[in-house]
Parts: sequence; C-alpha cells; structure tokens
Amino acid sequence: MPKKTHSNPDSRGRVGLLDEIRGFAILCMVVYHVMYDLKYLHGVNVPIFFEAWFDVIRDTFAGAFIFISGTVCRYSSSNLKRGAQCFFIGMIVTFVTAFATPGAPVMFGILHMLGVSMMIFGLFEHLLDKIPALLGIIISAVLFLACWNVPGGYIGIRGLFAFDLPRAAYNARLLFPLGMYGSGFVSGDYFPLLPWLFLFIAGSYFGRYAAANVLPQWFYRTHSRFFAAAGRYTLWIYVLHQPVAYVIMMCIF
Repeated sequence: MPKKTHSNPDSRGRVGLLDEIRGFAILCMVVYHVMYDLKYLHGVNVPIFFEAWFDVIRDTFAGAFIFISGTVCRYSSSNLKRGAQCFFIGMIVTFVTAFATPGAPVMFGILHMLGVSMMIFGLFEHLLDKIPALLGIIISAVLFLACWNVPGGYIGIRGLFAFDLPRAAYNARLLFPLGMYGSGFVSGDYFPLLPWLFLFIAGSYFGRYAAANVLPQWFYRTHSRFFAAAGRYTLWIYVLHQPVAYVIMMCIF
C-alpha cells in the first residue's frame, strides 16, 4: 500500500500533469457550453450536438475532470470544507440559472456532484483507506460501469446482467441527485452521483499513488504552463465563463 505523503518535485506543491489535464478538460467544457448556448439560446445550427461520437468526447473530458478531482483530494487538508464550498457555489449557479434560463436551470450540475463527492470522501476517507488502492480502483470502476444506466432505469450492463430499478423511485421526483428523475425533469448541466461518484472515488484511490510520490517523475513536472494555469483556476473558469460568454453573445446577436 502506498504511503501517503505530500512531497513532489514541484516546489509550489502542485502536480504538473494533473493540473494540465484538468486545465485542458475545463477548457473543453467551456467550448461545449459555448456551443450549447449558440444552439439553444441563439438558434445557431451546431449539428455535432446530435452526433453520438460528440457525446462520447464530452463524457470523456468530463470524466477526466471528475477523476482528477478525486485524485487531488489526497492533497487537501479539509475535503469537507472544500466540498461544502463547491456545493454552495453550485447552488448559486442553480439560483442564477433559474432566472437566466428558466427553461433549463442547473439542478444538479458538476459542481453539485463534486461538492457532495468531496464531502462523502471527507466523511469516509478512513473507511475507504482500509481497501488497498488497486483493489479500490477496480471496485470503483466496476460500480461506475454498473451504475452508468441508473438514469435509464436499471443497474448493470445489458447482455451481461441487469436489474430494473423501481419506477416509484423515479416518480418520487426527489432522487434526481442519484440519477433517478421523473418525466419533465430538466437540468442544463446534469451529473448525478450515480454513476459519477464512483469515478471520483476511483480517482481518490489513484491519488494514493500520486501523493506517495511513487509515479514517474514526468507525472509531477509541468509541461504546459497554459494548461497548468487553467488547471489551477478551474472553479473560477467554470463560474465565470458562462456570464462572459452570455455578454459576448448578446453583443453579437
């Protein structure tokens, strides 16, 4: 089991590759949201929104961001505090979008999901650490795949095993944070805890290796200052990019 330590070659206490991947992922998310605004707020034709491959790319970048968010929890001294702050900002986004885009407010977006995941990790870190890191990654990956179709009404993988979930859970209209939402539910940004929590937890297990400084040295070095800088300010970029994009588009259209 890797021993937890916060040492790494970056004198600023950062892990270069993690910052870079997270920065690249958040910038891709910005591009996606701008395209979303162009299509659904201003009627601009963006045909790739209906392409299956584009959904795969979107989920891949979002997944990388969530995985790394779990990894960097190993470098935080208070995940409960960070989680509460992240969730609070997510609720501000909900409040603002309820007025700005009443047809598609953000009910449980990525900030809500990350905030709750950080708090869950903060509460159960010692319990989770009883599982070896590699085994924890494998278990989390299996649970992530098994819960991928919870929003679709079942747990499992069609063709291998699948268990239908009770429709009452979806009709209750209160379990949408878990991926169980009824008809008429709309969220401009939606990342339910099932399955995404398990990807976050998988990242936290990988973080045990990263924090132990046992990975190759190039993992800790910074290779791109631009993406690394974006990775250090992902929360600010996420919060501010939509208002900035909205003002620019209002000027254009």
